[in-house]
Formats: sequence, structure tokens, C-alpha cells
Amino acid sequence: MNLSQANHTAVRVLDALAPYCDQIEIGGSIRRERPEPRDIEIVCIPKLYSADLFGEQKQRMPGFYHTIYQWPGVKGDPVEGKYTQRILPTGIKLDLFIARPENWGLIFAIRTGSADWVKYVLAAGWVAAGYHSYQGILRRHGTPIETPTERGLFDLLNIPWTEPKDREWSAP
Repeated sequence: MNLSQANHTAVRVLDALAPYCDQIEIGGSIRRERPEPRDIEIVCIPKLYSADLFGEQKQRMPGFYHTIYQWPGVKGDPVEGKYTQRILPTGIKLDLFIARPENWGLIFAIRTGSADWVKYVLAAGWVAAGYHSYQGILRRHGTPIETPTERGLFDLLNIPWTEPKDREWSAP
């Protein structure tokens, strides 16, 4: 599919999920403006509601699941998981990544890609700065480090901001 078709479809998915999310954005090759995306990647933070009388147990809104379950599942669990892959009615693959406010910047940057750019620039940057990534969270000496924004992540790692369309890697 071409970029225009992919973007149109991604916006429709985003619009369907947005009422059930605190934050939601298109990532991947569409965000990087690649001419022929092969799939749609969306990163979101689902809204939570209190599922018990005292507000201690938080759950994702039922509408979030109902929207996702309308598309056949390939893998992943949207109930408690961090990722699910679905097939949209047009046959396009949707990769939905579920972040939290404290790791949005890291997940959004990783899921924007490209895979090689993440490996050779972003991950190399966090290793050089003394961090490691474990279960979607940057850590230093075992302590979780919040990365609520993508720009904040770049600043933390002392990596110059790179526009998504320029996040491709070619060996020097």
C-alpha cells in the first residue's frame, strides 16, 4: 500500500480507539513517511477506570477491548498485555503497542523505528549513558527511569533530536 492509503487507514484506527485512550499516535513507517508501509503501528495509553469500590483496582475501559476485538487477532493480549497484532478489514496488519505514562517516550521512539536506527542509535545511546531497557522501561542500576516524552528521552540520552523521517540507518 502507498503512504496515503496507509495513513488514511491508520487515522481511521486511531479515531476508533482515541475515545478510550489518554494518548494515542501513529508510529512506524507511516510516521517515518516511508513511501510503501507494509503495516500500521499505533502506540497508545489506554484510559483506566476504577473497577472496585475503593478505586484501587484499575482496568482498561471495555470500549477499548470491544474496538480491538472487532479485528481478528493474530497474537498478543490487549487485556493485560503490552502488544497485540490484528488484521484490519482491508487485510492490513495492525501492530498496537500499549504504553504507560512513565514509558511513553521510550515505547513511541522504539515503535517509530526504523529497527536499525533504534539498534544503532537509540539503544547504543542508552547503553553509552549507562542504562538498559527491561520490559519497556529504561533502568539504571536497577532503578526505573521515567521517559514520559520522546524529546525527554533524547535529552536524557544526550542524543540530538532526529525527525522521524530521518530515522533510518546506513552503516558508515
